Amino acid sequence: MHSTRRSFLMGTAMAVGTAMALPLKAFAADTFAANGAITIGAPMDPPEWALLQRELLHAHTAACVRFFRRYFNQATGWLETTERFGGDDGPDDAIENVNDWPHVYALGGDDVLKEMYTKAYEGHVRQYSAAKTVDVPIARLGMYYKEFPSQFDWQHNGEGLTVFNLMPLGDPYSHLYRERVKRFAGFYMDEDPGAPNYDPKLKLIKSMMNGSRGPMLRKATALDWTGDPIEVENRFPSLGHGEGAYKGMLAHFEGYTDVAGDHPINLAATTLPTNAYMLTHEQKYKDWVLGYCDAWAQRAHDNGGIIPSNIGLDGKIGGATDGKWWGGAYGWSFSPIVPMTGKPQDRNRVPWCIGGFLNAYLLSKGDDKYLDVWRKTADKFDAAAKTVDGKPSTPTMFGDQGFYSYRPGKYNFNFLEIYAFSMKPSDRARCENTPWYDFLEGKNPGYPVKALREGLARIRQHMEIVDTDSTSPDMRLADSALDYNPAAVMALTQLMEGGLYLQHPSWARSSPAQGGTLFYSRLRYFDPSRRRAGMPPDVAALVDSWGPDSLTVTLVNVSPSQARSVIVQGGAYGEHQIVSVTDGKITTAVDAPNFPVRLAPGAGARLTLKMKRFANDPTLSFPWESTVADLGNPPDIAKYVHKSSGVP
Repeated sequence: MHSTRRSFLMGTAMAVGTAMALPLKAFAADTFAANGAITIGAPMDPPEWALLQRELLHAHTAACVRFFRRYFNQATGWLETTERFGGDDGPDDAIENVNDWPHVYALGGDDVLKEMYTKAYEGHVRQYSAAKTVDVPIARLGMYYKEFPSQFDWQHNGEGLTVFNLMPLGDPYSHLYRERVKRFAGFYMDEDPGAPNYDPKLKLIKSMMNGSRGPMLRKATALDWTGDPIEVENRFPSLGHGEGAYKGMLAHFEGYTDVAGDHPINLAATTLPTNAYMLTHEQKYKDWVLGYCDAWAQRAHDNGGIIPSNIGLDGKIGGATDGKWWGGAYGWSFSPIVPMTGKPQDRNRVPWCIGGFLNAYLLSKGDDKYLDVWRKTADKFDAAAKTVDGKPSTPTMFGDQGFYSYRPGKYNFNFLEIYAFSMKPSDRARCENTPWYDFLEGKNPGYPVKALREGLARIRQHMEIVDTDSTSPDMRLADSALDYNPAAVMALTQLMEGGLYLQHPSWARSSPAQGGTLFYSRLRYFDPSRRRAGMPPDVAALVDSWGPDSLTVTLVNVSPSQARSVIVQGGAYGEHQIVSVTDGKITTAVDAPNFPVRLAPGAGARLTLKMKRFANDPTLSFPWESTVADLGNPPDIAKYVHKSSGVP
């Protein structure tokens, strides 16, 4: 047999059209037998990107361990900080210190990462359940109640769930997680009489301020947002908004009063029942997510195509803000005065609703109507374009005087994500330019090496700061060390998985990670030898192009002495069906959400995958799981692993 044939299907010699069905719930016992797995045998000199990728993944271990030891109590998992409640530096910021660690682990990072973020989360729940306010009414009995924020908005609730929402990527079998996510989802599904956040008849969340103790139905005060008085001067190096004293913190939130009624930012709450559905497959969770998103789609339709930013308790658009569809805190017209400058600053958070519509798109197997809600909103803003300083510009805000806050270009918020889901040229035309999208379209070939080197540099720079940080816990707020978190996952996400981790500096720190949204990707990997999520040791992957029904990925084993086996899955949640795989010479039919690959020592190949995107019911179950019922006891898959693979 010629080496070109051995390079892709050594020992299989399957012709075009020959089925190799490997259904998710019925992996055969000989899955990794020599005549069953796609075997890559042709040598490939390790590309620079592959060596950098493996090094970046490996570098997280020591860096995260050092960070954890510096800022967390090793015995309890508590963040060593000054505990506060509020929008400046509240509980959400505390757990964000280990943002992206679950994803690094799910990519194939060291087991110690999972141990640390699990300890941090458990410590976080205990720490902020015990922490109490004196002056802020809602948190006097605990900032957390029933292990969840007692009451706050979904910018901050979502940020505080960023770690939690990605934890099942690495362990979907935890009974503790399963019970928590069902309980948390119940706060928004009218299942907990102590948390009457949801009106099931009108399909609305009753306030922008909500949580395990229910909704805030009065006007919010600056104290509600700021938290208890605290000494600031000569104590903290800096505060998040540049305030020099507590009175400045209060002044920052003086305009945040109109919170009653539903707000699009509450769509972030759909992530909880979406995760609950993918773990349990109980229909009620899917029904709630789709029903709530449908209600918002109808409101946008009734409002002439623009998603309104306030819905009254009576279900009427603008009902809690004197009939103004643009009203409310974080609404279309929300431009409060910044006390340090005396000037208004736009703080419209309506675009953050996109996470809810992406969840609905996932659960509905790609119903485009959920993306169309935002397209039509953007159309209205594009229609109000005008020339400003000689440049075509579009508004980003709307108030009593109409559209305002123009900026050059089209209204392109959220189209990076929308295009990744729809793959429609019309959506691509509305995207801002990014080096990653240019790379996928063949216009930026140096991006992988550059991005991976930048990831390594980020870790080094953050560790230099951590090593020279001389602050004591009472000199730190919950967000003081947040920017030193060494996790550098963006390049790994994009290049290995074709996954969304896109920067939006104009309105958010990052998306979709901002606000605790789910992870979306074209591929995901599992290691059958170690019985866990993630790429096996020594294996690197590069997704270098994508299309509506295809994707190309290079898999390479950089080890010159050890064979490796990996399961390649379509989508983060198995939502994409893989039709076939080819190396350009031989095509193998797959027709499953995943397929196994065995890489000989030092071997590699560039594969083209034909896919039906969003064809499958999404699940968090691992590929070798025979059922989704027994989530407490991971199945013994030893019998499925190729005995002669050379994997220790």
